[in-house]
Amino acid sequence: MSEDADLALQTFRALVESADRKFGRVRDVPAYGGGASQYQQQHHAFQKVFKAYTRLWKHQQENRAKLVECGLKRWELGEIASRIGQLYFGQYMRSSECRFLVEAYVFYEAILSRRYFQGSELNAKDLGVRSKELRFYARFLLVSVILNRTEMVKHLVERFGALVEDCRTTFRETNFKEWRQVVTEINRFTKVDKGFSFRPMRYCATFDTHRASLPYVARFHAKRVLKFQDALLTSYHRNEIKFAELTLDIYRMIQCLEWEPSETFYQKHTVKPKENGDIIDHSGASGIIDMNLTADMTDPTIPPNPRKATLYRPSVTHVIAVLATICEELPPDCVVLVYLSASGKAGLNNVSQVENSGGSSKYSRHKVLSQTSLGQNSGPSETQSNGKRELSYYDNYLWFGPKGNSGLNNLYPGDLIPFTRKPLFLIIDSDNSHAFKVLHGAERGETAALFLSPLRPIFKNPSDVNSNSGSQFTYFLTAPLSAFCQMIGLTPNEADTDVYNEAENIIANAFTEWEIILCSSTTMDLVWAQVISDPFLRRLILRFIFCRSVISFFCTPEESEQYLPLCLPYLPSSVAPTSEAVRSAVVQLAMHFDVADSFHFTET
Repeated sequence: MSEDADLALQTFRALVESADRKFGRVRDVPAYGGGASQYQQQHHAFQKVFKAYTRLWKHQQENRAKLVECGLKRWELGEIASRIGQLYFGQYMRSSECRFLVEAYVFYEAILSRRYFQGSELNAKDLGVRSKELRFYARFLLVSVILNRTEMVKHLVERFGALVEDCRTTFRETNFKEWRQVVTEINRFTKVDKGFSFRPMRYCATFDTHRASLPYVARFHAKRVLKFQDALLTSYHRNEIKFAELTLDIYRMIQCLEWEPSETFYQKHTVKPKENGDIIDHSGASGIIDMNLTADMTDPTIPPNPRKATLYRPSVTHVIAVLATICEELPPDCVVLVYLSASGKAGLNNVSQVENSGGSSKYSRHKVLSQTSLGQNSGPSETQSNGKRELSYYDNYLWFGPKGNSGLNNLYPGDLIPFTRKPLFLIIDSDNSHAFKVLHGAERGETAALFLSPLRPIFKNPSDVNSNSGSQFTYFLTAPLSAFCQMIGLTPNEADTDVYNEAENIIANAFTEWEIILCSSTTMDLVWAQVISDPFLRRLILRFIFCRSVISFFCTPEESEQYLPLCLPYLPSSVAPTSEAVRSAVVQLAMHFDVADSFHFTET
């Protein structure tokens, strides 16, 4: 080994150690909270670790021959590139900027195409190297799933499954049960939506911007207009379909709250290796070679995505802490979207019973307040007991826990009241969602916009629907045509592409008309008027109207209470299910699929 080669190796090892140390500092930084100053500090730390890996990669490029002479392995390069991919993905989760997600994909794709982890037979016998390769495939799969790279996902699932089986055969003394579970998870995850992807779930200007109604949206003026730039998304269900820490419902909501990047943006980030597997094209942000965080990685054709804090199976205190942080840092005239998906349990004791049995002071204090200062609240947020009004803020709850019935795992409607000092757009998806009606009229400063899911889903053929295939209500909010087809028992076929495209056009035309109706309304509640200008929230409102109308005609009138979603405050009657503009659209869609006999159009 020459002296130059030895020096190059020592420098390489020092740069690796320095970069990994900086990486460790930013890897576990929370994706939310800290305010503007904390965000700047995090961004600065990210820049420092990014520069460290840039120096490291440049050094190995310039000294590749010397390093190989000293025994540098290809998998070591793969490990460095994988760390950079992790770095970009972490920034995506913190900022929701799609450019970081695309850059992560670029790095992982380069690792795969250059076969960094598939070296000599010696590497195949090294458990440590194979473990790194397994982690690489799992991370690349997660990025590919979120980016909707369907063909790449199929390819990776096949390769990943084969690698796990090969590892089991090669390392018989090692238990690969957890990796086999990961393979099972990704297979279940990708199978659920198979055949139901008609159009992108992300907001696509081509499909989701309705030209005929655009002038009405542009001219619409409310006394107050709120900006949507923060969201809290969380779900907690037993046996829910997931991959890694991404549940199916959260995946759909993430997609629903992001812009679909333009095709030119994707093309600019495409990486094509040369035949020798070495350096590639230098156009745009070419990932491994030209690592940078400059403006050329942004898509100038779309606005920034709202930031999303996604919590996987959190505790109740964690949900409350994160929501408190978001609300504390919320800029003026902005609204927070809060999506809570969890099973609901009805409280076994009412207020009086808890007091009589020595219940906590929380219930006693609540009773006093409800009898004295909250008399102005009326309607669904009140119950009658012993002739006195008692608001049931703490009778029912969502269940954020693995088992048992401990109050520590219960998220009560009353837990959300303090946060209504800021504008909230609440989506409660639960079999106990209607318990949160009590929030309406109990706000502490800002009237909340409430979407409450049906208490149970409804399907034409329940036995044909996987009970763990995600929430029907969330499906309607994120992929309305797919949810409609699932409800009436239709299985999409590639041969029927024209049929489904026409169905999408029927829905788009309906949404256009409903947008015009809403933006022309003089009776729309300010809660809706102040958010209708935001494209994401407006699309959610339109899809709620569609979901409510479809289900209202699909179920019998006497069953409507448990099958219909609710919104508070009420939307204008001009977009009620019985209105001609709404009813006619559902009739047209049902007739298009020849399933009108499954609906109750004559009974409404």
